Formats: sequence, structure tokens, C-alpha cells
Amino acid sequence: MTEDNNMNRRLIGLTQLAVEYCSACENAREMEREDFIDRMLDLLPRLYWEFFDISADEMVSLEEFPDFNDYVDEDYYESVRRHIEVLLGPDDTFLETFEEDMKYSDTPIAASIAECLADIFQPLFNFVSIVKDTEGDRIVDAFLDCKGDFEAYWSQTLCNVLRALNHVKYRGFE
Repeated sequence: MTEDNNMNRRLIGLTQLAVEYCSACENAREMEREDFIDRMLDLLPRLYWEFFDISADEMVSLEEFPDFNDYVDEDYYESVRRHIEVLLGPDDTFLETFEEDMKYSDTPIAASIAECLADIFQPLFNFVSIVKDTEGDRIVDAFLDCKGDFEAYWSQTLCNVLRALNHVKYRGFE
């Protein structure tokens, strides 16, 4: 297999992974709490690895993907965040140790798992929407934009929420 074909397959696989994540977030209200947490613990490390490891340099085309709304607006973001927050209940809040203000604070700073997951949902949803809307013609551009956002902010968010979900999974269900 040529290097270009391998890159094409990886970008298609990453897009499919992003679709799975977005679908899980969108359908959180219909899932059992433990199943949702397990799904996030499965998807988040894979998303991190792929965005960390892939560098895009060639255009590819994609097969059909499930229909999504155009892009994430504030109301849609809030809807996804609220559904996850309700699903997780009191376990939605965790202490944020990487918050910049933490070093100046005498009190812990709380963060929300639902908000973190929605913060990851937004760039992934937009990535998938661009790919779908352009029938794959802009996958490289969409990926590079999303990877830039990953490097700038949501990679740390992903690591933090993964730690919090791990805690809920193994400490919260005892």
C-alpha cells in the first residue's frame, strides 16, 4: 500500500471515529450512564492518538456519512452539554488541576465533564460537517483546522476529562 493510500485510509478512519464520538454525545440522553462512560473511555484515547499522530498532506474522498446538522451553534452545544450533565448527575463535576487560575487560587477549581465533552464535540462536529458538506473534498483542510484546535486547546481538555471519567468509572461505581 502506498503512503498516500495509507494517509487516505487514516483520514477516513479518523472521520469515522469523529462521527462515532459525535453520535455518542448526541445520543447521551438515550444511553445508560455506565455505557456512555465506557463509550467515552473507548473513544477519547483513540481520538487523542489519531490527532496526535496524523499529519495530512493529500486530498482524499469519502463515502457517505450520517446526516448531521450544519455546524454547532450555541443552542446545539448547550443541548449536548445538558444531556450529558443530566446523565452523569453529581459525577459531572471534577477538580481541575491544569486550570491556569489554579496556581493563584486557595480553593479548588471545579470543571464539568459534560462541558469538556461538549468542548471536544464542537470542533469534531464541525470537522465532520465540513467533510460531509464538501463530499470529502476539503478533508485535509478540515483536518488541519481541527488539529490546530486540538493542539491549541482540546488536547488538554481531552486528557483532563479522560482522567475524570476514569475516576467516575473505577471510583464512582463502588
